[in-house]
Amino acid sequence: MKILYTNFHSSPGIGGHTSYISRLIAALNADHDIAVAVPSQSALHRMASAMPGVHVHAQDYPSKLQHLPKAAGSLRNILRKGRYDVIHVNGTADHRLAMLAMLGMRRKPAIIFTKHNDHATDSLGSRLRARFGTDHCIAVCDFVAERLAGGPYDKAGITTIHNGIDTDYFNAPNGNDSGQMRQTILGSASDTRVLFGSNAGTTEYKGWIDMVRSLARLDSHQLDRLHIAIAGPRAPQKLLDEVRQLGMTRHISFVGDLEDVRSFIGAIDVGFVLSYRVETISFACREMMAMGKPVIVTRQGGLPENIDAEKDGWVIPPRNPQVLAALLQEIIEGQYNLTDMGCAARTKSVQRFGQDRFVSATQNVYRNALRSRARPQAATTG
Repeated sequence: MKILYTNFHSSPGIGGHTSYISRLIAALNADHDIAVAVPSQSALHRMASAMPGVHVHAQDYPSKLQHLPKAAGSLRNILRKGRYDVIHVNGTADHRLAMLAMLGMRRKPAIIFTKHNDHATDSLGSRLRARFGTDHCIAVCDFVAERLAGGPYDKAGITTIHNGIDTDYFNAPNGNDSGQMRQTILGSASDTRVLFGSNAGTTEYKGWIDMVRSLARLDSHQLDRLHIAIAGPRAPQKLLDEVRQLGMTRHISFVGDLEDVRSFIGAIDVGFVLSYRVETISFACREMMAMGKPVIVTRQGGLPENIDAEKDGWVIPPRNPQVLAALLQEIIEGQYNLTDMGCAARTKSVQRFGQDRFVSATQNVYRNALRSRARPQAATTG
């Protein structure tokens, strides 16, 4: 197959969309002709350019109406020259542009759309894309599939494929610089404080500020027994200001936007993903669990689908620092065996979060979409 992946994100940091697409490309590249059309400054453009044999096109996905014709023309040229069998779109902006670019084309690739977020699909734009620009829809978790059920994408068909990760790559022994990372964060690799960490990013909706707010509810003795670390780009200034206003600056460390998060994950004791909107299944959560870390998640989107509560993590209400503070107190007081919980998280990851199932199921969606589009051949006479 000839497959074109699109993604509207322009950030140089590696987010969930980038992880999703780059892992599909890496797994399918040997057997298929792969290309990407993404913004030139994006992480995916950089990563795909380093993959042998992958064709990389610089493509923008503007939101302003006056810029759409030029961008659609650019994508149309890519589609015409590449003669792709499948175009796999991953958000509203690239989905819309793909539909516009294909208007009037005689040979059109099958459009596969992955729904990565919790946004509603009842808008006019969603209905148009579902009706005229989707051959099949992928939901990344059960929560998303339930949100899509009964909506405009039903006619195209919906397949649930949970995000998969490389559990060999995300494995505790691979975080071989974790001692150095822990020393960087805490000042000593032997520091016995419980280190709570997240590689889910610093965007506001990720809810990490609720972890800081929960610290403000603890007494000084409890505070001295824990620390927080976050990997990701610079956080919004208003949240950094709140950290300072709460007097929590010395209890939190920001380690920056890491290309390889394994040493960071290896350094922490407990992970957290505290999102309160947008989030679905979370690669970050699964990466931390694969490296043997129990994870605190909120009851948001598909996050609870990762966790067996109090066996390999905890599920709490979103935006509730009071409940989180109580849980932190229980953890630092030793009410949970973090080693056993981490082992359970690793075992589950190997059994259920593996990449092979994720890739093969996605490949089957491509094949089924192409089969359903194939027209019966006219009978021939001899």
